[in-house]
Amino acid sequence: MDALPRRGRRIRVGLTLLAGAVLLAGTLWGQDDHFPFGPFRMYAGSNPPDDPAPDTRVEGVDATGTVVGLGEDATGIRRAEIEGQQGRYTEDPSLLRQVADAYAERHPDAPPIVEVRIVIRWYGITDGRPTGNSVDETVVRWQAS
Repeated sequence: MDALPRRGRRIRVGLTLLAGAVLLAGTLWGQDDHFPFGPFRMYAGSNPPDDPAPDTRVEGVDATGTVVGLGEDATGIRRAEIEGQQGRYTEDPSLLRQVADAYAERHPDAPPIVEVRIVIRWYGITDGRPTGNSVDETVVRWQAS
């Protein structure tokens, strides 16, 4: 086996130190979007044992008044995308029209969606165990004009 030349060792050590510095900086000042050089905080914490557990869903109401689940199978939009953009939807509920449009593209023969809402079901938790109780909260609503 040939020995690595001095220049090659210097380059490898330099790259290793650079990668270490970037990882350290990302850990201290980075956000999830900087992954893999920033912290991945999605699972880094836990809620207190008596805090309710949220379960977010998107649902729509079609022109006949039927409530329709607007999950990934129905729209092609992943739940994580909705949850990640929830602040934008809250600021501008008209953005939810995109969800209705995505549904219409996948279901051209279905009645049109006239309302889209983001609903959080809060599951009751006591001492880290589910209580069996839940409460639905509509956090954003868009209605077709």
